[in-house]
Amino acid sequence: MTAPTIGSLPVHGATLHYQVRGHGPLLLLIPGGAGGAAAFDGIVDDLAAEYTVATYDPRGMSRSALDDPDAEQCVSEHADDASRMLELLSPDEPARVFGASSGAITALHLLTAHPERVERLIAHEPPLVEVLPDAAEHRALIVRVQETFRAEGLMPAMAVFAAGIKKKDADTAEPEPEAELELPPQAAARAEQTMANLPFFVSRIVPRFMPYSPDVDRLRTLSERLVVAGGQDSHDELPYRTAAALAERLGTPLLHFPGGHTGTTTHPAEFAEHLRKAFRG
Repeated sequence: MTAPTIGSLPVHGATLHYQVRGHGPLLLLIPGGAGGAAAFDGIVDDLAAEYTVATYDPRGMSRSALDDPDAEQCVSEHADDASRMLELLSPDEPARVFGASSGAITALHLLTAHPERVERLIAHEPPLVEVLPDAAEHRALIVRVQETFRAEGLMPAMAVFAAGIKKKDADTAEPEPEAELELPPQAAARAEQTMANLPFFVSRIVPRFMPYSPDVDRLRTLSERLVVAGGQDSHDELPYRTAAALAERLGTPLLHFPGGHTGTTTHPAEFAEHLRKAFRG
């Protein structure tokens, strides 16, 4: 993997760790979940052959420290962080932006608040429960996750969360235990960092991002530069359903990418090629 140029960007209430690779027009990758910038390790080199690829750890994740560790999180502030990143790395030209999961929610707000900074945005499976007809059911899920986290801890809360977002007809039986695998050092470090980020994700990101209501009317006026995407393998799972519902409300097609919700990790080469094609229009 190509060694990146590493930097830090002070923003309101935090300092963001970011990485840049390659040459060409700027492509900003906004990670979601608990993975941070490392979630894109499998695709950045492929993309860096055509773009200057920048990614970063969102505030509170991995190496992007909060000034106040107890600070509440909000989508608009995360989107302002992304805007500051674009201002730093592409001050004179709008950039291409890809957001995954909760990072796609950040990216959608970025587009509505700072459209002058975005040439084209691909939002992959933003889990926006408010666009669904059964939104109340999913609001209740978010509450259950928080209650379980406070009462029983992280892993029981993650079990509730996982059960709530998977396919409704999926097998709910307990999985058979798997043999422990020895991961390569880089992958092991990523897994360890993801686990370290999970409490922040569950307690600060999930309850503020998933109930976020996008400005659909505003997005509709900007739809010529917006692509909503879903995974080929995640039909009927909650993030796919929200992506499909958003695309329908915008009157735009849903673009399918290889893999499921974490296709950047499970199908990196194919995913990167789909991204390149999508950004070419």
